[in-house]
Amino acid sequence: MSSNETIVVGGGLVGAAIAYGIAKSGGPVTLLDQGDVAHRASRGNFGLVWLQSKGAGFPRYSRWSRDAVDHWSPLADELRKLTGVDVDLQQNGGFWIGFSEKEVTEREAMLAKINADGRTPFEMLDHQALKIRLPAIGPKVAGGSWCPLDGHANPLKLLHALHAGIKALGGRICSGVDVGEARSLGEGRGFQARSNDGRQWSGAKIVLAAGLSNSILAPQLGLHAPVVPKRGQVLITERLKKFLPHPTNKARQTAEGTVQLGFSAEDVGLDDGTTVEAIESIAKRAVVTFPILSSVKLVRAWGSLRVLTPDGSPIYQESSRYPGAFTATSHSGVSLAGSHAYEIAPWIAGVKPAPDGIEEFAGERFLDPNRKFSSAY
Repeated sequence: MSSNETIVVGGGLVGAAIAYGIAKSGGPVTLLDQGDVAHRASRGNFGLVWLQSKGAGFPRYSRWSRDAVDHWSPLADELRKLTGVDVDLQQNGGFWIGFSEKEVTEREAMLAKINADGRTPFEMLDHQALKIRLPAIGPKVAGGSWCPLDGHANPLKLLHALHAGIKALGGRICSGVDVGEARSLGEGRGFQARSNDGRQWSGAKIVLAAGLSNSILAPQLGLHAPVVPKRGQVLITERLKKFLPHPTNKARQTAEGTVQLGFSAEDVGLDDGTTVEAIESIAKRAVVTFPILSSVKLVRAWGSLRVLTPDGSPIYQESSRYPGAFTATSHSGVSLAGSHAYEIAPWIAGVKPAPDGIEEFAGERFLDPNRKFSSAY
């Protein structure tokens, strides 16, 4: 064990971004990646770099998300120069689509509260104004909201770039590692992660960024991470001529021309499969949103599990019982990638102070009987 080695448990977007940032900070880091058998949200992520709607009822999360979008362009440029991987970032605004006046009115009220500090700009558009911006929009769409800071990227390319960046910066990645135990070795002696097949890794610090497994691992180090799975199903079309200049919450057109359609929200435990009912619902909604899609071919469908806390917001915390042990959990692995690399990682590495107000993200907030949580995400 290096005297300042950090073990990061979890090779998805959250863990990879943190490990990348630690390596960038100059510290030795080992990333333990469960691999293809993992219930990995990164594989099914919709790819949005999204600000609008983040932080309703949780102002610190709103500010955190606002700072994250500013980190995205520097991160994409840095990864491209370091690894040669272009993550297909497009950050020229995005639309939320509403199908009723009631939806649109409620949306405006929510965004106005989030934008109380003036840092989360938005614009509400009726059908006519929306159609000027998105000519392919269908007649049954009532209106929508626009945020100029939103965008999208390719989540698989992002994951590949982060892993390549970790290696380029001297970090180590161990694949096929299913960690079942994380423990302290005693005061001043560091920590150990043990895989279910008996292998062990030790480090001066440990970061639990293991998605759904954090609910099991975090209590072993005095941390609270009540995360649950929620399945989302996604469809992809054949390649089409460019018709969607901006991402929306219902569909986005990738750099290759395919259109990604989503999404569903299902409480089905660890089942990440697909269903005819969800695929049919997503397809019908997509055609109502953009009638041009009525005649296109669907080439793929898949399901993936989101990692959700009771309020949909992240958990970031250092253990008070075992200093040097951290947990990091977020379903917004794409949107928050820059903050994980540039703010959470340097804090863990000890080269920067903790981000202001980080204590508001502690998992103990879910133990407060007087606190009400929204299931929005």
